[in-house]
Amino acid sequence: MTTSDYKKTLTQIGNKPAKVARFNKYNVPKNRKHGESTKKCRTCGRTGSHISKYGINICRHCFRDNALNLGFKKYS
Repeated sequence: MTTSDYKKTLTQIGNKPAKVARFNKYNVPKNRKHGESTKKCRTCGRTGSHISKYGINICRHCFRDNALNLGFKKYS
């Protein structure tokens, strides 16, 4: 199941109301207030390795690609 959209799996179930009800009961993600899954990257949607300092809210992979555009300088 992807973190972006859990409803993609409902297309495989089709029009079977009992299976849809069971899926909704056990597999729909909870609304979370804390934890890793609440923070997502703005550009790619990745939940791991998230940088929220200075209000950046992107993952470290996207940060390395866009650091110069964001105004950060690389010191050697």
